[in-house]
Amino acid sequence: MHILQSKHIKLDEKESEKLLSDLNISKAQLPKILSSDPCLGEGFEVGDIIKIERKKDNKINVYYRVVV
Repeated sequence: MHILQSKHIKLDEKESEKLLSDLNISKAQLPKILSSDPCLGEGFEVGDIIKIERKKDNKINVYYRVVV
């Protein structure tokens, strides 16, 4: 991982279910990220939900994506 690259964290099943129920959506409604995306690296599989943390102006913005 490069120092300028955002953190990409794989959510476990429990965290994924909680996120989807809190947002009242399905996995299909989350934005997509390709499994071939270089920022993912190893250990990510199709169907995984990824939490992306980007730091900007001393504030952390969180984004979610599903691997396709």
